[in-house]
Amino acid sequence: MLQNNQPVGLTAREFDLLAFLMGRAGHVFSKSQLLEAVWGWDDELNLNVVEVYVSSLRQKLGKDAVRTVRGVGYSVSAPGR
Repeated sequence: MLQNNQPVGLTAREFDLLAFLMGRAGHVFSKSQLLEAVWGWDDELNLNVVEVYVSSLRQKLGKDAVRTVRGVGYSVSAPGR
């Protein structure tokens, strides 16, 4: 990934989350949907893990990298939007 034409290192899970969202750009996913799709459902995982990874992506890629849809979930914008 690049940010300001500089390479950005992502963890494997950050990459998986971003790839999932980018592959479905424009769609909104709840924390539960993201947890299941990216981590696989695990009773030991908490929905807050999604928030932590979204926050990490925003720190690395910019605050607008992942959009919060209040009360619904997260998405990324489709290219050109």
